[in-house]
Amino acid sequence: MEKVLVVGAGGVGSVTVTKMAMHPEIFKEITLASRTVSKCEDIAASVKARTGVAIRTAQLDAMNVADTVALIRETGAELLVNLALPYQDLVLMDACLEAGIHYLDTANYEPEDEAKFEYKWQWAYQERFKEAGLTAILGAGFDPGVTSIMATWVRKHKLDGIRLIDILDCNGGDNGKPFATNFNPEINIREVTAPARHWESGAWVESPAMTRKHEFDFPEVGKKNMYLMYHEELESLSAHFPEIERARFWMTFGDAYINHVTVLQNVGMTGIEPVMHNGQEIIPLQFLKTVLPDPSELGELTKGKTCIGDIITGPAKDGSAEKTYYIYNICDHEECYAEVGSQAVAYTTGVPAMIGAAMVMHGIWREPGVWNTEQLDPDAFMEMLNSDGLPWQMVELDGHPEF
Repeated sequence: MEKVLVVGAGGVGSVTVTKMAMHPEIFKEITLASRTVSKCEDIAASVKARTGVAIRTAQLDAMNVADTVALIRETGAELLVNLALPYQDLVLMDACLEAGIHYLDTANYEPEDEAKFEYKWQWAYQERFKEAGLTAILGAGFDPGVTSIMATWVRKHKLDGIRLIDILDCNGGDNGKPFATNFNPEINIREVTAPARHWESGAWVESPAMTRKHEFDFPEVGKKNMYLMYHEELESLSAHFPEIERARFWMTFGDAYINHVTVLQNVGMTGIEPVMHNGQEIIPLQFLKTVLPDPSELGELTKGKTCIGDIITGPAKDGSAEKTYYIYNICDHEECYAEVGSQAVAYTTGVPAMIGAAMVMHGIWREPGVWNTEQLDPDAFMEMLNSDGLPWQMVELDGHPEF
């Protein structure tokens, strides 16, 4: 395998194809496609300037299966990397099945008209991909993605199982804007305003959005308030590691961010139901997205670091009492911008997408069927994190933190 088609020309797409171009021995032909081809052309020019590698560009409506199949056949792509909106996951999986190529994405499917993302729709493709002899990798970003692979690595090498897992996502960066999201505003705000859920004692426990917070001292970032949220890897981890007693996801937000989202929600600007405005039907959240800063343009302004990782407790492999490990990555916004022209949030998603694609291209992750990243062997992926810009660290804690 040597030809890849990347769909989506936002900040993550830019990072992914730039990092792919740095591995011409793996990705010999790269095509970047988007509804707006000028975005692809701008990224291609940046890739050429940074790496000397020329990538192809194409205009594509990713909701049109026939057009996607035609582009796959025209380019000869053997893997489609979906970095578009999660609403488009199923139609792109359909296109891969029709064209006979492998599939990888970074976020699970979510209906456009309902703020409810879950894996059931994509897991339903298991037999179709298996019978076709094709592989579909779900959630190969950082969270989900690296956070799940870290859990698998700890489970494989350090623990006999996972009893408790807390996933902590901290962005300590500052872009100087009064209010801006770190990634696609529409997806970000849908996530933040959804009810929080976590897995405990074999059931989902729900609480109102942004009502549970704790302060945590993040390595190289410092003390930040983190809020309990629902995130898709909780669903897949609890399904594939049934021994888990409790799984939670936490993300940091500053007070100004919380205040802005609260006001926007109170006045109806985060709504996803159509409303009439001057005789035209609009969706408030999509309108809000158009007036907020574009996250892909914030790289030069953003300073500081991210810290994302897992705190995991379980029985030790050496037969001793339980052990707790904190495994995490530190990523510097300014270093990311110097390397690929992006802030760290896009970098921490785009680099894993490239590595996941490399795993498929190499045949390391190519079992027919539909797989979440925690179901796959973690070792080669974890090695590439260290060599390709996202080195990880691990420390043993005295016990699982009480929060």
